[in-house]
Amino acid sequence: MEQKDVRKETKGSLRAKFGLSQCDITPPLGIYSRNWGAATFDQAVGIHQSLLMHCLYMVPIDGGEAVILTADLGWWKNAEDERTLRFALLDHFNLDESQLIFTLSHTHAGPSICSTDIQQAGGELIPSYLEFIKTQAICCIEQAKNELFAGSLHWNYGVCDLACNRDLEMDGQYLIGFNPLERADHTLLLGQVYDDMETRKAVICNYACHPTSFAHENDLLSPDFVGEMRRTVETTLNIPCLFLQGASGDLAPKRQYVKDPALVEANGRQLGYAVLATLSQENHVDQCWVFEKALISGAPLACWNFQKQAVSTEFKQLVRIVKVPYKKLPSPEAILEEYEKCTDRVMKDRLWRKYNTRKTIADQREASIPVWLWKMGNAVLVAQANEAYSCYQSTIRAEFPNHTIVFINIANGYVGYLAPAHRYDKDIYAVWQSPYERGSLEILIEETKLGIQTLLTDEARLD
Repeated sequence: MEQKDVRKETKGSLRAKFGLSQCDITPPLGIYSRNWGAATFDQAVGIHQSLLMHCLYMVPIDGGEAVILTADLGWWKNAEDERTLRFALLDHFNLDESQLIFTLSHTHAGPSICSTDIQQAGGELIPSYLEFIKTQAICCIEQAKNELFAGSLHWNYGVCDLACNRDLEMDGQYLIGFNPLERADHTLLLGQVYDDMETRKAVICNYACHPTSFAHENDLLSPDFVGEMRRTVETTLNIPCLFLQGASGDLAPKRQYVKDPALVEANGRQLGYAVLATLSQENHVDQCWVFEKALISGAPLACWNFQKQAVSTEFKQLVRIVKVPYKKLPSPEAILEEYEKCTDRVMKDRLWRKYNTRKTIADQREASIPVWLWKMGNAVLVAQANEAYSCYQSTIRAEFPNHTIVFINIANGYVGYLAPAHRYDKDIYAVWQSPYERGSLEILIEETKLGIQTLLTDEARLD
């Protein structure tokens, strides 16, 4: 573990060239959009707010290109759909696999992006929508790439209490909903992109919280609270706001599973106001809050002040493959047979998701989880495909207190939950939904630590 430097705040920064863009990826009404087993409908009838895609294109001085693509979409049921899209982008832009992160906001009010849902009501629209996403992604990346400017990216921490623990034990049964007895991770991490004239060009909101405000009664397409968060920030600052979903496996809003858009928007404003509140203290580009001196007064005072910091140009990328065990699972054929015999609408939906996950695993006994690690100056980005519990990010951040750590769930794929080992003693959704065996999250945490240490090795030698 790093020894915390108590003489200055943790604040990451990077000098590079940047490009920014956004596009609309709202699907056609009528597309299959049943994301909740308890839903009584299959197709959305209206649009609450547009679904968007954003691109942050970086060309570091000391490294290759790097692309972060965000989309207001839910999750990949079919691994082949995700690979087909991502590898098409890699081929089109001649990028290495380590250079692209395509991350989803995890809205539960979006369309299906699963080609095997084609037989469902409105499923015939999915293949053309997947092609549309690819086309929009290419346009988004090209626009950002063609509008590069020299500048810097600065990170700083804040807080927001929108996220609450959602593993609730009630009368001996575990439910997924607001648990007032357990503390949640309220960490809010903000990135700010500036040009060389010190004009702020974009804000990045990295926050861990399930977008499950809308639920089974909702029949509108929506980015959930993320859309109103962006609107709140962008209306005030007149610049784009990108959202990166953090390690939110056990986190969700207190007020969720609602039909009323006003409650969803209130959740978004709560996060948006927290973003603006944090930014109100962060108008000092290239400066850090540093201990200056001890002063004897009526009490011995610790005096701090702003000090200009050198902005790093170092940028490194790697993909670390983490091996974890799968559970012993029934065959895809057995799950499909059970699905075809099932007449209960809710159970049938669960079995269909289970079947798609099982198809992804095939005959493997051990999972290979890629973890994307980017060293961006003195900040480190950690991205992986699963729904990791928040202890993933809190443990790693505690291990490296002198480095800003960005965490992204559901990046470059999706399989299932990564819950702590002690949760495996409980009959809880995140455990029985997941194909991963007990201890997998703990392995991921230790391997991520080793990966970050690898990235920081050269820096340690310089120190």
